[in-house]
Amino acid sequence: MQNSEGKQPPSLYLEVSLQNEEPRLPLHTSIALFLLSYCECKSFKVFLVFSKPANLLSLKSQLPETVDVSDIREESLPQLVRGCRLPAVLDETGMLCRAGLAVVLRHIINKTLEADPCRLDVLALLGFKKTCLKACAEVSKWTRLCEIGIPCDVEKYLKNPSNPHQQLPLSILTLERRLAEPVKVHNDDKIRRQKLQEQRQNEKKDSSGGQENPDRMSEPGQSDCDGLELRAALAKLSVDSVPTSTSRENSEIRKVKTTDLPPLEHVFAEGLYFTLTDVVLLPCIYHYLCSVQTHAANTLHQLPHLLRWYSRVQEVPGVLRAAKACGMTLNIPQMPASSIPVQSAEENQTSPKEQEESQEMTSQLPFVGGPRPTMTKLKENGIEAVFAPHPCPAWTLPWDSLPAAINPTEGKMSNIRADRKRQQLNNLVAMVTELAKPGYTVVDFCSGTGHVGIVLAHTLPDCQVLLIENKEESLLRAQSRSADLGLKNIGFIQANLDYFTGPFQIGVALHACGVATDMVMGHCIQAGAAFVISPCCYGFIQNAIKFTFPKSKRFQETLTYKEHMILCRFADQTAVQLPPERRLIGKRCMGLVDLDRSLAAEAHGYSVKVITMEPESCSPKNNMLVGRPLQRSGLDVEARQLDTAVHNKDCEEC
Repeated sequence: MQNSEGKQPPSLYLEVSLQNEEPRLPLHTSIALFLLSYCECKSFKVFLVFSKPANLLSLKSQLPETVDVSDIREESLPQLVRGCRLPAVLDETGMLCRAGLAVVLRHIINKTLEADPCRLDVLALLGFKKTCLKACAEVSKWTRLCEIGIPCDVEKYLKNPSNPHQQLPLSILTLERRLAEPVKVHNDDKIRRQKLQEQRQNEKKDSSGGQENPDRMSEPGQSDCDGLELRAALAKLSVDSVPTSTSRENSEIRKVKTTDLPPLEHVFAEGLYFTLTDVVLLPCIYHYLCSVQTHAANTLHQLPHLLRWYSRVQEVPGVLRAAKACGMTLNIPQMPASSIPVQSAEENQTSPKEQEESQEMTSQLPFVGGPRPTMTKLKENGIEAVFAPHPCPAWTLPWDSLPAAINPTEGKMSNIRADRKRQQLNNLVAMVTELAKPGYTVVDFCSGTGHVGIVLAHTLPDCQVLLIENKEESLLRAQSRSADLGLKNIGFIQANLDYFTGPFQIGVALHACGVATDMVMGHCIQAGAAFVISPCCYGFIQNAIKFTFPKSKRFQETLTYKEHMILCRFADQTAVQLPPERRLIGKRCMGLVDLDRSLAAEAHGYSVKVITMEPESCSPKNNMLVGRPLQRSGLDVEARQLDTAVHNKDCEEC
């Protein structure tokens, strides 16, 4: 199918797995198809990706009729798509790939709005400030829970639902606890006052002998206060049949302090309004509840808030239609008569989310004192910052002869800043040029608008350069600059780092903030690739999912986590306006933090140097980590490739 301009529409690639040699749709695929159906989006050519030949007929009931669907084998995928985890979208040019569930779903919404800007219900899916599920899963616990945790746990549960010893998935319990918490929404003071007014009106009716609707509490987990929250939520979707309350609160209600107003209860996953998060969760919870009803119905009483959410979602216009088109028959699960929703002792305990937040707050208490005791402690144990000499301090790109679109002055920055940016690029490009060989793939992680990647693609025409960035606006700008230059050896991927699984030989990142440096290093080590990384924002470093600090054995034996955080905090104090002595201490702290990173990489068979950019004034954060894998035997290389394949397979299953 072609559009009116004769171009192929964007291609959406969705995974199909095999279970007992029969094709089935993984949850990530079901979620994408459900959103396409809900939005009535026809902007994509959809490909179902098979690893082996399979028959689409058995999946026909789960494929919306409005979606143009074809099948394709894994080995026939375009190169950019083959290097990413599905789902993925390849744009009309074939040079920009969007990968990962949240990124793809947000793109489907944006394409729907491009085709029909009047779809206010679709716009509302992006949430307040249009940030719903925008934060990457490596950083946001909420995105990680919805995009990865719940789909992965439900998939595992569905593989063996009849196991009598199988417990409720932890991610489902986390969601249940989240739904039980009061919510805060923008401008909620007005809604909470309306709620207080309705409560008092109901109390007057009750005292005067009024009788509640006997069917009111028939649904599991339903409360007396559903009315106002649900009206406000549906009004956000411009539902004419459910008008909002226009009456103003009386003076008695207006005098009530904000702290004394009743809290708002969850209607949908993110609080009051139906968003993309609910779209992600619905297919997961549907399949989970269908299985639980069959194999462990007696556990449903542990999920009253989840069941209430499940019933509320079905009242959103368009949800039942979209679900039916995807082969999902939604209903309200019936609990056994003997199951009474009572609060357990476990529910009275602090939730894992609250415990985690409390631990984070404790670990981030204000520091007392400076870094000297920590630095002295390291020195007494033979650990000091070491900076390797710059191999080519005078090397520079021929800026005067380069096309204007490559020069940083092409962007909106001052001449002074542009000059410093050119100096930074000189350093990184010099290091990459020394490492690169014809045929290599070089990946510019956290690429932004492409200052590094575009220069590399122009300088290394015999290499393939990939730019990976999570922010769509920045990547589109980089693609536009590349098109102006006519570069053919460049590709663009909008994705969280974990969704890129393709092979590469060199990874580069300029000013990768906080733990982004560690994420890029880890990805390069996993791929056996060399790396050239300029760290930044040391004060944002903290323990993450895949690594903890200190990272190396030597530092772990010497410093506590808090002592390491002291180094990170003072490593950020290198600004030019600070006194020289303070900047020198900051530079030494930077060197120590990066030494810890280097030692951790060396434990994986790398040779790593910490080098200062030339001139030092090009940036307050002027360290470079240059690492290259040591020569390995053929057996070592084969083992690493196997480890990478296993890692990628584990990621795909989750």
